Amino acid sequence: MNLAEVLSPKRTRCNIPGLSKKRVLESISDLLAEDTGYIDADELYHGLLNRERLGSTGIGSGIAIPHCRLAGCKKITGLLLKLETPVDFEANDDAEVDIIFALIVPDEQNDEHLQVLSSIAELLQSEEVRHQLRCCTSNDALYQTAISNC
Repeated sequence: MNLAEVLSPKRTRCNIPGLSKKRVLESISDLLAEDTGYIDADELYHGLLNRERLGSTGIGSGIAIPHCRLAGCKKITGLLLKLETPVDFEANDDAEVDIIFALIVPDEQNDEHLQVLSSIAELLQSEEVRHQLRCCTSNDALYQTAISNC
């Protein structure tokens, strides 16, 4: 997977306030709606929240990959956040989350959704990659670090 196909510098944010899981999901929704211009922030927020109700997208080691399929989504779209302060994402290892890779996918792209989700999870399982991401202090550094490790 070429991460640059789903992630852009505009959708990579460093030192975002966390506050709570719901606030993070709201921020994700607002940022993606603003960036794309065709996604409804409320619809996306509810899609992400509904997915979280099925089970936490916190995968452990301070990482979460909130995701959902969305009817209005035109292409697989990602957003990478490094939080200013970690938040409880109800991960199965109980670690608070500070690195978030959100993913939205068109309704009809189920196979692609699973492939991209798997690739992102595999990337973020690397202790070295997580360390590099956590050391970033700017949006650009976070983006460059993410795409250079794919």
